[in-house]
Amino acid sequence: MDRMLFLAMNGAKHVEWQQATTANNLANVNTNGFKAEQVSFRALPVIGDGAPTRTYVVDNTVGTDMTQGTLQQTGNQNDFALGTPGFFAVQAPDGTEAYTRAGGYVADSTGMLRTRSGLPILGTAGPIVAPEGNQIQVMTDGTVVAIPLGQANPTVQTIGQIKLVNPGDRAVYKSEDGLFRMNGGGTAQPDQNVKLVVGAQEASNVNVVDSMVQMISHGRMFEMNVKLMTTAEQNDQQATQLLSMS
Repeated sequence: MDRMLFLAMNGAKHVEWQQATTANNLANVNTNGFKAEQVSFRALPVIGDGAPTRTYVVDNTVGTDMTQGTLQQTGNQNDFALGTPGFFAVQAPDGTEAYTRAGGYVADSTGMLRTRSGLPILGTAGPIVAPEGNQIQVMTDGTVVAIPLGQANPTVQTIGQIKLVNPGDRAVYKSEDGLFRMNGGGTAQPDQNVKLVVGAQEASNVNVVDSMVQMISHGRMFEMNVKLMTTAEQNDQQATQLLSMS
């Protein structure tokens, strides 16, 4: 069978994977703090007798676009966004420390601060728990204070400090659950230069126009590879007919 068939089949497969990544970016265009994944193609030489002149094209995820999304003022004191590069720490479902930029919190029935998706927000000394009957307030440096309700001169109590980190874009990778983790494991150290913007949310940094153009390009590339497979099949049929006639 013509080798072109295998090359075109491989190309179509990886274009489809790349299209899935772009589609996932578009699906999260309204997800707060979402960072778009970047993909590209790379050439992979074929190893073997008579094959050095041929290359496969494979999809390669080159990383995550860490460009800051637009900060949208909400006026809700339970919302916060990161106004600088970096992340804040959360406890992942598997119990490990992970990082995100999707700010905002809710207090559960025990007073524990959680993200809107339900993950415990980690402080420098572990999960942050507010005492009952108190109003919670988050400061720009991540400090969390509790203000007793119903008192004329309430005593403000510091109950923790959100762990803010900035290990650098190349030191982290994006997991399948959308959370960021340190390359090689471990945890990041707190960084006092990371600041919060209270009463705001960071929008997704997905560029809708660019992503739509990419989707169209992926579709045309997939169609081209399918046509190449059809041509290879037709060539094979014609060659078989000529052999049978000879």
